[in-house]
Amino acid sequence: MEKQLCTVAYWIGVISTVFALITRLLAIAGLFALPAATAGKNPISYRSFLDGAMLFFVMAIASSVAMWVKQQKS
Repeated sequence: MEKQLCTVAYWIGVISTVFALITRLLAIAGLFALPAATAGKNPISYRSFLDGAMLFFVMAIASSVAMWVKQQKS
């Protein structure tokens, strides 16, 4: 179970990172603006995807550490 969680979290983190980079480059070029896509009062930006990527990478690291600890106890 931990291996699947680690793999899925890693790839979602990679996808989020790529999407954050693309949206950041589009924002720099002035092509990315979502005034209608807001969550409450905070607009959705590249930072939202970057924070999500960090969350999923930390989840992947935690899952791999949990697998390592489980193997050490066996």
